[in-house]
Amino acid sequence: MEKYQLLPEQLIYEGTLENTNFFEPDICEDQHLLRTHDADYLSRLEQLQLTPREQRVSGFVHSEQLIQREKRIMEGTRLCAEKALTSGAAMNIAGGTHHAYSNKGEGFCLLNDQAVAANWLLDEKLVSRILIVDLDVHQGNGTAELFQDRDEVFTFSMHGKNNYPLKKEVSDRDVELMDGTSDREYLRQLERNLGEVLETFQPDFMFYQCGVDVLETDKLGRLSLSMNGCKQRDEYVFEQVAELGIPVVCTMGGGYSKEIKYIVEAHANTFRTIQSVLF
Repeated sequence: MEKYQLLPEQLIYEGTLENTNFFEPDICEDQHLLRTHDADYLSRLEQLQLTPREQRVSGFVHSEQLIQREKRIMEGTRLCAEKALTSGAAMNIAGGTHHAYSNKGEGFCLLNDQAVAANWLLDEKLVSRILIVDLDVHQGNGTAELFQDRDEVFTFSMHGKNNYPLKKEVSDRDVELMDGTSDREYLRQLERNLGEVLETFQPDFMFYQCGVDVLETDKLGRLSLSMNGCKQRDEYVFEQVAELGIPVVCTMGGGYSKEIKYIVEAHANTFRTIQSVLF
């Protein structure tokens, strides 16, 4: 998507970030992917053996280039997790492939980057309690499935009730929002629910899926957040992270406004906000 090129260009142009703030990941190794994904599924994906129907469900016609791109996104988020342990926060310009299950892809997601990174952190015993905060307008159904039996990971998804996916999975906490939900109600629900989760679960690491498809300009989102409301959402999340002193990794997630300027500006706001709150 065009936003992946425009976003870093904008952040550098305005002085929010410098070239030295960016890194380019390699391809994620299978040993990391297999901590999360089924071996048969991964093998068939890599060998381009998924059926035409499976490819349609994933949203892509598969190619070697596409699979390599997806594995690079996985490594980007895993490296962000590694960097966040020392810097306090790291962000993947892409990522947020939360519709990928352990054994299948859906919704333009083939592998689940936050799950890959979370399992790496846990298996390496670098953290013990991970909270995944998913504020994309679509439920993180793949993430919910992947961690349904893992007490060390708490999945929190706040999303449009009537939006994709039609069949929702069960997260540890799901907050379903009605079409047209605007700033005030959205922020009220976020503060009440996320505040309770943080108090009871007490994570020592957070992944934040900060999709901007919650905007009223989004052609797929169905919610009605203003640009400022979306920024206030990010401010609240980062203020909680700062108060608790826990590392956070952000993945950009969705954004489908008709005009690219709204998508880039909303994503840029997330970077500006984390810079002002955490650095």
